[in-house]
Amino acid sequence: MDKFIVSARKYRPQNFSTVVGQSHITTTLKNAIKNNQLAHAFLFCGPRGVGKTTCARILAKTINCENKTPDGEACDKCKSCVSFNEGTSLNIHELDAASNNSVDDIRTLVEQVRFAPQAGKYKVYIIDEVHMLSSSAFNAFLKTLEEPPPYAIFILATTEKHKILPTILSRCQIFDFKRITITDTVEHLQEICDKEEIKADKPALQVIAQKSEGCMRDALSILDKIVSFTNGELTYKNTLEHLNILDADYYFKLIEAMQQQNLADAMLLYDDINRKGFEGDLVLNGFAEFIRNLLVCKDEKVASLLEVVESFKDKYISTAKKTSTAYLISALNILNESEINYKAARNKRLHVELALIKLCYLQQALEFTIDGDTDKKKRIESAKPVAFRNIRPIEVFQKNKERKQEQSSAKLIIETNIVEEKEIVSEAKPQQTVSQPGAAPTFGALSKIRQQFSNRQNTTAEEIKPLTEDALKAAWEQYTQQLRESKNSALPSFQLATLKIHTVDLFEVVTNNNLEQKFIEQEKRNVSDFLQKEFNNKKLSFIVSVNENNNNTEPVEKTLTKRDQYQKIIEQYPLVKELRDKLKLELDY
Repeated sequence: MDKFIVSARKYRPQNFSTVVGQSHITTTLKNAIKNNQLAHAFLFCGPRGVGKTTCARILAKTINCENKTPDGEACDKCKSCVSFNEGTSLNIHELDAASNNSVDDIRTLVEQVRFAPQAGKYKVYIIDEVHMLSSSAFNAFLKTLEEPPPYAIFILATTEKHKILPTILSRCQIFDFKRITITDTVEHLQEICDKEEIKADKPALQVIAQKSEGCMRDALSILDKIVSFTNGELTYKNTLEHLNILDADYYFKLIEAMQQQNLADAMLLYDDINRKGFEGDLVLNGFAEFIRNLLVCKDEKVASLLEVVESFKDKYISTAKKTSTAYLISALNILNESEINYKAARNKRLHVELALIKLCYLQQALEFTIDGDTDKKKRIESAKPVAFRNIRPIEVFQKNKERKQEQSSAKLIIETNIVEEKEIVSEAKPQQTVSQPGAAPTFGALSKIRQQFSNRQNTTAEEIKPLTEDALKAAWEQYTQQLRESKNSALPSFQLATLKIHTVDLFEVVTNNNLEQKFIEQEKRNVSDFLQKEFNNKKLSFIVSVNENNNNTEPVEKTLTKRDQYQKIIEQYPLVKELRDKLKLELDY
C-alpha cells in the first residue's frame, strides 16, 4: 500500500508553467533567467498558500539546471534537477526564520555563504517567514545581503512585509504575490480530480474555492477532507454539509417570505436552520452577504463582483429585480447592527428572531415613510394662505370715537412690545391653519385681535405708576413675602439685595456675590411679571449685578516665623544682636 501524500504536497508545481495564478511573477523570473539578469536578493511577499515558497524552490532549481529549455524552464533530467527533486542537492539551503531567528543562526548562515558551491553555479538560500527575525538578526544580515559573493542568491519569503526593516527591503527585488482567483482555483481542482478519478460537481468545487479565499493550499486541504468524507464523490450538498455552510436556497426563501410580509414562514425557516445546528451569528452574516449579492446584481456594471455558484447567478439577478434598492440597503443596516450586538445578547435566538421580524415588516415601514412624505408634500403644495386685506397701520389709537365709524374695517396697532405681538400672532395662527384649501376666507382672527386690542386699550388707559424707591422697595418686599410663604431657597438673596433706579423703566439689583446673583437670575422672569403688574408698566425691567467693591473679609494678622520674630526683636533691641555676635551664637530657625 502506497503511503498517502496530501494533495498540497503531491501536486506542488515543479516548474514555472504549472504555478497557478501568478503569471506576472513567473514570466518575470523566466525572462530574468534567460537574459542572465538575476538579482542577488529576492523578496517574495503575499498571502498564505499562494506559491511563494514553491516559486523560490523552482527558481533555485532552474538557475542551477544544466540544460534549460528555450523558454527558461528547468529540464528535470540533469544531475542538478534530479538531486533537487530527490532533496539531496547541496546547493539549496532552506532556513525557517520562525524557529531560527537569533543572531547566532544568522551568523552561522553568513559563515556558510563564504564557501563556494561544489557543483553548479549558485548557492541559493531560501529564508521562509523572514519577518520573524529579530532586529539584531536583521542588522547582522544587512552587510551580507547587500554585498554577497557572486555565487550566492538569497530568496526571502514572508506574509507580513510591513514587519521587515526598510534597510532589508531596499536591498531586495520585491515580488508581490496575489490571491488566486476562484476561476483559477476551480480549474486546478478539476485537473486534480481528473487525475485522481474523483467525481466532482462544479458547484462543489466553486464552494471550495470561495471557502479557501484565494489560498490554493487551503483549497487542496478542503478537497482532501471532503474526498475522505464522501468516499471520492464531491456533490454540492455534501460539500455544504462538510463545510458547515448554509444553503443559499434558505436565503432565497427568507427574502421571499419577507417581501410577502409572511412572518410565520420566516420564523419556521429559521427554526429549521436552527435545528440543523447553525449558530445565529452565522445566519446573520450569511444573510447579510446574500443581501449584498442582491445589491450587486442591481447594476450590470458591478455584476462582475458577484462571487457565487454559477447555477445561482440567474436566480440572484431575477430576485434582485423584484427587490427595491431601499429595502436592500435598510436590510443591510439592520443585519449589520444585529450582528454587532449578537455577542452582547443573552437570548441569542430571540435576538436573531427580532432581526427577522424587523426585516419582515421593513417593506411596510418603507412604503409608509414614502407615502407619508408624499402626502405631506401634497398638503404643503395644496395649502393656500388666507386672503387678508392690506390694512394700513396707525401709530397711536386715539380716544375719540369718531375713528370707529366703519365697523367692517379692521385696524391694527404696531407696538414695540414683542411679547404682546407674539401673543396676538400665536392666537391668530390657528384660525389660518384650520381653513381648508379653496374655502372662503374667514375673519375670525381679526375679530379676536379687535377684542384683545379693546381690552388692552382699557388697561393702557390706566395710568402707569411711577417707579420710586419707596414703591419699588414695597413691591420687592411683597414678592419677598411670597417667597417666604413658598419656602423658596432664593429668599435670603432677595432680602440682602440692594435696589438702584436708573430710568423710569429700568432698575438694578445689586448682590453681594455670584451665588446670590444666580438665585435672583432664576426668579427673574417671575419677578418681572409681578413688578410689571404692580406698576402697570409692561416695559419695566431690571438687571442683576455683583458689588465688586464688597469686601467683608477682615484683615487677618500674619503668623510670624522664627526668623521674622528674631528680625523684629533686633529691630527694637539692637543690643540683642551685639550680644549674639560677641557670644558667637547660632540660631536654630
